[in-house]
Amino acid sequence: MNANEPREQGTGGWSQFGATPPTPGGFPRRDTITMGQPLPPPPPPAPSRKFGFGGRKAIAGLALAATAIGGGAVGAVVATAFQPERQVVSAPSPVFKQASNEMTVADVAAKVQPSVVMIQGQTGEGSGVVLSEDGLILTNNHVVVGAGQGGGQMTVKFSDGRTAKASVVGTDPATDLAVIRAEGVSGLTKAALGDSDQLRVGDSVLAIGSPLGLDGSVTMGIVSALDRTLTVGGEQDQQVPPGWGRQGQDSTTTIGGAIQTDAAINPGNSGGALVNAAGQLIGINTAIATNGGSSGNIGVGFAIPINTAKQVSEQLISSGKVSHAFLGVSVTDATGDVPGALIRQVTQGSPAEKAGLRQGDLITRIGDKAVDGGDTVVGQVRGFKPGQQVKITYMRDGKANEVTVTLDAKK
Repeated sequence: MNANEPREQGTGGWSQFGATPPTPGGFPRRDTITMGQPLPPPPPPAPSRKFGFGGRKAIAGLALAATAIGGGAVGAVVATAFQPERQVVSAPSPVFKQASNEMTVADVAAKVQPSVVMIQGQTGEGSGVVLSEDGLILTNNHVVVGAGQGGGQMTVKFSDGRTAKASVVGTDPATDLAVIRAEGVSGLTKAALGDSDQLRVGDSVLAIGSPLGLDGSVTMGIVSALDRTLTVGGEQDQQVPPGWGRQGQDSTTTIGGAIQTDAAINPGNSGGALVNAAGQLIGINTAIATNGGSSGNIGVGFAIPINTAKQVSEQLISSGKVSHAFLGVSVTDATGDVPGALIRQVTQGSPAEKAGLRQGDLITRIGDKAVDGGDTVVGQVRGFKPGQQVKITYMRDGKANEVTVTLDAKK
């Protein structure tokens, strides 16, 4: 299925970010960061510590449609503001433990920073990660859309201070990913890709990007949770020049399998790197949760797993577009005692119909993962490839049933 099919959504919201405040007439903004307030003094140096590991637990169903901020509800962040830099007191770098090797946080940061760039446009900024020595860069779709508004050309700023013009290779709004190419460059340091399927709750991570326009910023945290499903967006995209992204489409995006982290992520980090203790790219930072009127980091950020990003970017590079798996159902959250996704409609001739799924069936599991609501189905189906076989568990007339569905490519 896809996010454009009819479905019901809850209140509250997660929001994408990655652009500085637009000029008048630019894309809509929900909140701003107050300017001119003095920054607090730097915290005391943290002592070196070892990092433990927690068990992996798949938690889905945190999908909330974006709404207006207020009343202590989860709000949205789509704008940012610049604040003056402050002096940072040097402190011993904590040690990352990775297999039998030891790398300090400083070691990991130094390894990864050359592979992370700032993406600047006429009305917005974000981050990106270098995929190839000749200028292919992975970022978020909403960063490309934001940077391209107003008809301006994107500029990429590298860690060594060089800049280059950039053009769009391809965008995929469904997964909020995009690939651009910096023109006339060579010898770039491409990121080392990790395996996001190997992540465990408690693993140490660094987020690297350009929060608030401060390029090359590094923050440290852990993997707080795995397999989150979140729905971000909710507004209508502004009309943007051809080649920059979507035009006039609903910007709601459901992301499945997202990595939750407490590493500080702020507006401008979008499209930047989330890396493990070996300096391998394991996620692309994409969204944060906010509480009430707060528009900054509160320790709840999300990244698209690199295994998903790798699959999408390879298709964008080869053909400029992405083929997504298609189930063929419209669903809504269950309202009874059993959590799941209630099928409201089955598309004629779809994989779901061929497998025997019907209107009124309650989907409770896809593969080995529990389904907590409609957004979970959207996010999980997008994580599969066309042609892949998936086991679906569902309730019908109070009895549990299983069926194997061969997913099709969405036409």
